[in-house]
Amino acid sequence: MPLISHYFDNAATTPVDPRVLEAMLPYFGQHFGNAHSLHTFGGEAMAAVEQAREQVAKLLGADAPDEIVFTSGATEANNWMVYGFPDLAVSPFEHSSIHAPAMSFGRPVMANDGLMMTSPDDAPIVSLMKVNNEIGTIFEPEAMATGQRLVHSDITQAVGKIPVDVTAFDYASLSGHKFYGPKGVGALYAKGANFPTPLLIGGDQENGFRAGTLNVAGIVGMGAAAELAYEEREQDAALAAELRQIVLEGLDKALDFQVNGGVQVSPYILSVSFYGMEGETLVIEMDRLGFALSSGAACSSRSTAPSHVLTALNLEPAWLQGTIRISFGRFNTKEAAQRLGKALTLGAETINNLNV
Repeated sequence: MPLISHYFDNAATTPVDPRVLEAMLPYFGQHFGNAHSLHTFGGEAMAAVEQAREQVAKLLGADAPDEIVFTSGATEANNWMVYGFPDLAVSPFEHSSIHAPAMSFGRPVMANDGLMMTSPDDAPIVSLMKVNNEIGTIFEPEAMATGQRLVHSDITQAVGKIPVDVTAFDYASLSGHKFYGPKGVGALYAKGANFPTPLLIGGDQENGFRAGTLNVAGIVGMGAAAELAYEEREQDAALAAELRQIVLEGLDKALDFQVNGGVQVSPYILSVSFYGMEGETLVIEMDRLGFALSSGAACSSRSTAPSHVLTALNLEPAWLQGTIRISFGRFNTKEAAQRLGKALTLGAETINNLNV
């Protein structure tokens, strides 16, 4: 069984914290009721949902719990934004759950020069993520809130990890499984509870903004994870920053590599490109050595096409193809990070020797 301390793909998903699992378990058994049933079983479930809504609102710094609508994840929340706003202009660095539907529906894309972007002057609403999921760049979507313009931010890789003032945005998307909650649950924040036209219809759940039987156990887990993130964010971030530095220091400087993402980056993500190498090959070699990492976003890990994020950076092919992503979490250790740096050097040298 692989060691959880050797799991360095936390941007894809974090493991469920045991304390979160403990909070969830009763809602698979004793408290199994449908939250919208009028009897006691339903009332117990609804009370748990509303407590979780308060916990998530507290983590985000939202003005009121009713500014949170639970979804199946950030992908649904992001799609909801694209469908709900025909004039939405998106950045070229967005997660595929914004980028793909935006391309499909012909939404405008902001021009960029490297990591610097210019939004269309006439765009009434823009979408810019807070932390990029592939390269860890911290963007400033707050700066785009000018005049009557609305701002949406995908805060999936930021919430519970770095400080985020959600009240600076009009809308924000997030997923529970990125901060030690369960998969299959997320949320859309809307300032003043001014949500877009519903994407899912056919029921009055979530005040009519999102139809479908509530995933009570998942929502409870997301709430518990939010509470822990609120209490432990600073110590988690300090550990991530230390782990990132340890891995970087462990890489042999004789290797031909570069770090992506610019100067302002999340401590949780380290994007490294090795010149002339296939990132997927290095990921497989690292798995053989007992370490889990990735060559990019998990949602596109089966694709051989170049990442639209790295393409937007105008990386030359020899760098682009050799990119891997290392992402840190609560259950990694300093010792594991030291071993990872050495293993990466060994793995890269092994591949280089095979390519000679």
